[in-house]
Amino acid sequence: MNTRHAGFTLVEVVVTIALVGMLLAMTFTGLSGARRGALQGRCQSNLRQMITAAQSYALVNGGAFPAALLYEVENGGISTRAWDFVQEADGTITPGVLWSYTDQPLEVQQCPGFAGDANFGADPYTGYNYNTSFIGAEGRYPVPGPDGQILDGWNNVRRGVLPSQWHAPANTVVFADAGYASGANKFMRAPGNTVENNIGMVYAGGQAFRHGDGCCCAWLDGHCSRRTDPHEGIHATQTLLDEIMGYPRNGFLSQDDLLYDPRR
Repeated sequence: MNTRHAGFTLVEVVVTIALVGMLLAMTFTGLSGARRGALQGRCQSNLRQMITAAQSYALVNGGAFPAALLYEVENGGISTRAWDFVQEADGTITPGVLWSYTDQPLEVQQCPGFAGDANFGADPYTGYNYNTSFIGAEGRYPVPGPDGQILDGWNNVRRGVLPSQWHAPANTVVFADAGYASGANKFMRAPGNTVENNIGMVYAGGQAFRHGDGCCCAWLDGHCSRRTDPHEGIHATQTLLDEIMGYPRNGFLSQDDLLYDPRR
């Protein structure tokens, strides 16, 4: 009597392995897509809270948004007062002006899609930047004035565009995912090099297209959206793009200042 053992042929084994592989690939792709979608959703939620906090600040400060950066002489040292945190002269980190208008500032001011180091002071939170070219005033380092008094803080600052000159709030970015070749940056720079007079600084102040190849943005009128087309900027050179900006994973939101300047 012949006994035949049921089993798989070589062809059946190969087909089964291929099917399992396809199912696993589909599963991992779905999980990866879901994770990217979750990070993008959290990022836009953060930005929505940040722009709401900035608008709340403006309501009690004559319509002006927070300063991007101020330097103040205190106790024989210099404190750095950025838009999101303060580093005291002794190195201590304390909350910035937006914190008191945000429910969970520790989470809100850290992009969930960025795990790199901060590039400014001892800032523990990073991944976002703030429109410093046109919205946030930018302080200069303290210097002696004509009368010998130290000029610091609001007495030594380049101010942003006045609220009375804001004509295109729906098309003016305020906060967004930040990125340049070495990580993230805190101060968003417009591509026109309008006030910086430092083209390297401008290209180090670009945006990161890290969420599904998109950049999450918060706009002056309070809405949030995602841009998917990085621009080189009108002053682009290969060195600026490769060594400073890290294009195309980072870039500008528009080729010129169109989406940065509220007067346009």
